[in-house]
Amino acid sequence: MEREVLKIAIQKSGRLSEKSLEIIRNCGIDFQTDSRVLRERATNFPLEFLFVRDDDIPTYVKDGVADIGIVGKNEFDESGFYLDTVKDLGFAKCRLSIAVPNDFDYKGIESLNGKRIATSYPNIMMKILKERGVDASAVVVSGSVEITPQVGIADCICDIVSTGTTLKMNGLKEVETIYYSSAIMIARPGFTNTVSKKNEILFRLLERMDAVEKAKNKKYILFNLPADKLDEAAKIIGGMKSPTVTPLMDKSWLSVQSVVSEDRFWSVFEDLKSIGAEGILVMNIEKMTE
Repeated sequence: MEREVLKIAIQKSGRLSEKSLEIIRNCGIDFQTDSRVLRERATNFPLEFLFVRDDDIPTYVKDGVADIGIVGKNEFDESGFYLDTVKDLGFAKCRLSIAVPNDFDYKGIESLNGKRIATSYPNIMMKILKERGVDASAVVVSGSVEITPQVGIADCICDIVSTGTTLKMNGLKEVETIYYSSAIMIARPGFTNTVSKKNEILFRLLERMDAVEKAKNKKYILFNLPADKLDEAAKIIGGMKSPTVTPLMDKSWLSVQSVVSEDRFWSVFEDLKSIGAEGILVMNIEKMTE
């Protein structure tokens, strides 16, 4: 009998796909990728990948073809499907912004009243504009949104922006951000509340992902310290719990191990040096749990 697997829909190619697969690999899950293969199974974890277009992922999850999916929040919200957000993954961040021709006299969101706005996200855009009291019309296009003002199809555009370089190259300026997006994991309503083998697999995957995420911005430090400075060092480090302390041959010294967040590391390093710490060793952490 074939073992049960959790099916996950992932974008076939692009930055979202690359980052999604990187995170899963960092969870210790082995699999092969080939742009010609649209279905692949992990070799050491009950997970099956379905590589599809990003805007098809919500449909695959809704219809039960995939159990879960990793997709941009923008694609999920645009679909309008009622699905559960299992986890905000925090990467692939971008924004949905209004951009106008350089000679457009933009004085605020009210400047869009009566305008034709080209977009690939009409549902998100029109909902937000309506909430803000703007009466505009959507010109729905599936690609090359930036060219529409130049050819007279639209007065301005509403599109996903990462750096704004493409806008500038096409004579446009970003004037208003109306929505923010990042990668999320989605599932059918109630899927995470069911008692099933697939749900057990999902929670194992989430546990691994959490361990990778916790370790991402942490540093493991090891250093020697005068024994009478231990209380001061503990206050400086803070961390998960109390630091690990090992006596050295010279009883007046200790070896101390702990974990600190990367954004605190240099201040911790300097403070430890100031109380006499020596031989400070710093290492990256691949996975961590608390």
